[in-house]
Amino acid sequence: MLAAAEGGSNTEIAARLGVPRPTVTTWRSRFAARRLDGLLDEPRPGRPRTVTDEQVERLVADTLESTPVDATHWSTRSMAARQGMSQTTVSRVWRAFGLAPHKSDTWKLSKDPLFVDPLFVDKVRDVVGLYLNPPERALVLCVDEKTQIQALDRTQPVFPMLPATPARASHDYVRNGTSSLYAALDITTGKVIGSLHSRHRAVEFGKFLRTLDQQVPAELDVHLVLDNASTHKTQTIRRWLAVHPRFVLHFTPTSSSWLNLVERWFAELTTKKLQRSTHRSVAELNADVKAWINTWNDDPKPYVWTKTADEILDSVANYCKRITDSGH
Repeated sequence: MLAAAEGGSNTEIAARLGVPRPTVTTWRSRFAARRLDGLLDEPRPGRPRTVTDEQVERLVADTLESTPVDATHWSTRSMAARQGMSQTTVSRVWRAFGLAPHKSDTWKLSKDPLFVDPLFVDKVRDVVGLYLNPPERALVLCVDEKTQIQALDRTQPVFPMLPATPARASHDYVRNGTSSLYAALDITTGKVIGSLHSRHRAVEFGKFLRTLDQQVPAELDVHLVLDNASTHKTQTIRRWLAVHPRFVLHFTPTSSSWLNLVERWFAELTTKKLQRSTHRSVAELNADVKAWINTWNDDPKPYVWTKTADEILDSVANYCKRITDSGH
């Protein structure tokens, strides 16, 4: 109507607003006949509503505050039987309110004095500060070990994928030994330095530090983000670090592996390579992992950290408040 007041034919208005010409004609006719009352949308035909607001409220409350006697969570079928309504209605209400009883997530903020990190806030600020504002003339590497990678071989051949048939593998397997991968992810380029060992002690971690020392240009400082494993803090490691002052260690808070970006890379290694691979020996497994790292480094993809330390700490505080208010 405002466009019509400025002048122009129905065809011109339709082209300008990107709507069909009959739409312009309809609303102009209604406005001409009934003025402002003509701009109110009319009731639409269709089946009258059968579920009341009170029924929706009761359904949402039962979903959030109760569980069935024979299960840990409600399904659309069991909730429909409880509420006396259809599964479709239950599903529609759950989608509208973002409820998914069949899903669960994990988190941890330990209250055990043995595991609470008194420096949680300081460590979050330290690590996130490295991600968002890396120091000049330095390399920031996220370091961790993926231990006990199993060389698994299926007891029978894997059938390849066919049209309308997925690849098939036997459910049972043979263990052919294990390997441990030390990896350092460059947060700027996304490249990975990896080293495979049969064990994961302080000795192997020391060897990996020497590998990093050889591969990182001597003129750069090296900032390592890593967890609080005891193998990272032995007297031998401390003596090595004292002799190599360009290496600076930044520890993530206790039970906060999500803060280490190399964990995201480990997840890709698992889902894209290890999960469905077969290996008849540890040597074959190691060769496969090395080849995957080389392929990754040919076209690396850095992970971009976006959340600030304040946003993370506020999120943790809000979640703690929510679970406290809910009585947990």
